[in-house]
Amino acid sequence: MNRYSNVLERLLEWFLMLLMVALTTIVIISVVYRKLDASLSWYDEVASIALAWITYYGGALAVLKRKHIGFDSVLLAIPMPLRMYTAVFAEVVFLAFFILLAWAGWQVLLVLEGDTLVSLRWVPVQLTQSVIPIGAVLFIICELISAPSYLRMVAAGESAEHAEIEAEIEAEMQRT
Repeated sequence: MNRYSNVLERLLEWFLMLLMVALTTIVIISVVYRKLDASLSWYDEVASIALAWITYYGGALAVLKRKHIGFDSVLLAIPMPLRMYTAVFAEVVFLAFFILLAWAGWQVLLVLEGDTLVSLRWVPVQLTQSVIPIGAVLFIICELISAPSYLRMVAAGESAEHAEIEAEIEAEMQRT
């Protein structure tokens, strides 16, 4: 599972870097054009879409790395086995929400069939909004990949920060 996690992590990181470079380039070009009194009609729409994509894909990467805001200290204060039931319940609720979001995102794509962007008539809105179901599926995949190690950590009574420090120490020891 670790190999899949590493491959997915690298793919998401590279895709996010590409999106961020594209967004930065679009913003810089738009500023230059605006200074030359020749505003680009498509800038706002495309920049908003790129930011939404960065948000969804970045969120999926954060799920894979277990970097979202959490309450490990509260969870770890709960005695076993109730702690495990609580952690599993949270995982199930998370997955249920993103399954629902993937379904709703698919429904949105069906409704948007044939629509195009206002400023770029050749770009289908379905393409730009595909980030909703794709992002939701990525969240599910990342959650399923990272859940086993997270649940082991919860069972051992470790926080995410503690596990991260141990992983860094282990990686450093392997380098030497």
